[in-house]
Amino acid sequence: MSKFKQTVFKGAATALITPFRNGQVDYPTFGALIDEQIARGIDGLVIAGTTGEGSTLSHEEHCEVLKYAVERTAGRVPVIAGTGSNDTSYAILLSKYAQDVGCDALLLVTPYYNKATPKGLIQSFKAIADSTRLPCILYHIPSRTGVTITMPVYRELAKHEHIVGVKEASGNFSLIAELAAECGDAFDLYSGNDDQIVPILSLGGVGVISVLSHLYPEDTHEMCDAFLRGEVTKAKDLQLKYMPLIHALFCEVNPIPVKTAMAALGKCSDELRLPLCEMEDSTKHLLIETMKAYGLLK
Repeated sequence: MSKFKQTVFKGAATALITPFRNGQVDYPTFGALIDEQIARGIDGLVIAGTTGEGSTLSHEEHCEVLKYAVERTAGRVPVIAGTGSNDTSYAILLSKYAQDVGCDALLLVTPYYNKATPKGLIQSFKAIADSTRLPCILYHIPSRTGVTITMPVYRELAKHEHIVGVKEASGNFSLIAELAAECGDAFDLYSGNDDQIVPILSLGGVGVISVLSHLYPEDTHEMCDAFLRGEVTKAKDLQLKYMPLIHALFCEVNPIPVKTAMAALGKCSDELRLPLCEMEDSTKHLLIETMKAYGLLK
């Protein structure tokens, strides 16, 4: 990293689900999930991101889950707030709030639906980053947003002192390699896909923002840590060990399967918010049988 930029975390951060009960955020369960993740060695928590169903939280709920997570975490690991939006002014409002309540960093998804031009992307991300002192991690997931961050956009954003990292979930390894080659001193690179943790680490990545870590926080952390300390074979073996479970956790759109899995373990309800809904019987069967194969369920 450039000397003036801050590394938010190395290793594995869980993109934490937001548990619901009877249409409301289930805070006792949310707190228990936070405590368990930290006790089991996770390196950071992303709150109200994609997996946390941030896009269907009301403004009041979004603010409250961020505040609650900061208070519950109590400085034990970094809290990274999902504050991106297709409305830049709203993203700025959330980002300022996240700073005010003590979040450690921001995760900024590309502005979905509007499909900004490269110039608009640059202006939007810079406006959010200018509005806060917090380090910002860009979130590139074109399969969800319909927006691709190109290298010219990355090059320009790399110049901003507050934009310190990228969660890459594009699956475009040519782009990721070029990003690492050209902007590796300006951005910390994180995998946004659990099936690509070790490949991205091999290109200079420093960690993952993970869904798998809901179920296996210790091993997701160890996969990253082993690679970073030079135990590449161990990291590779862990990556391959969990591939069937990773595929099951993404057999329907995230976070439907992981919430179903956590409910099967008795850790939360399986309540989702429309347009997300309960799993199909066939994919739920696949998920449950895969969990049994890993010894998670009997």
